[in-house]
Amino acid sequence: MPPVTRDDPYAAYNFLVIVTNVSDDGVAVSGSFTEASGLDVELPVIEYRTGSEDITVRKLVGLKKAPSALTFKRGVTGHVGFWNWVKEALDGRVRRTAGSIVMLDENRQEVMRWNFDRAWPTKYTGPSFNATKNEIAMETLVLAVESFVIDA
Repeated sequence: MPPVTRDDPYAAYNFLVIVTNVSDDGVAVSGSFTEASGLDVELPVIEYRTGSEDITVRKLVGLKKAPSALTFKRGVTGHVGFWNWVKEALDGRVRRTAGSIVMLDENRQEVMRWNFDRAWPTKYTGPSFNATKNEIAMETLVLAVESFVIDA
């Protein structure tokens, strides 16, 4: 789906995370997360100079770097689909899969999508419990990914 353009920017709070092939029946698992971060890509610079040139350093394009990690945070709800995927990896069966972060408009309609590929869980952080605080129990899932593209 091509991105939907408009004059006003979209709010960052309407989004959905979808990860394919994580559940036991093979269907995509969706997650309602409070935060999704790590959508960055980098083209590092290689500086090069030979002794026979003037004092100018050339700048060459290095190897592209996909996001080092995508991080998702959400309140604990009891859904264990993502935890089961983490548990598989802990047991030595790392399952790489694809997924998407979908931006939604005010009417909850999709307007843009970031697709990531060959993702696998690298870290899970469970909630911190404290009887003196008035907070939501949060969990964090970190995924290594090899690439992402904007679906345009």
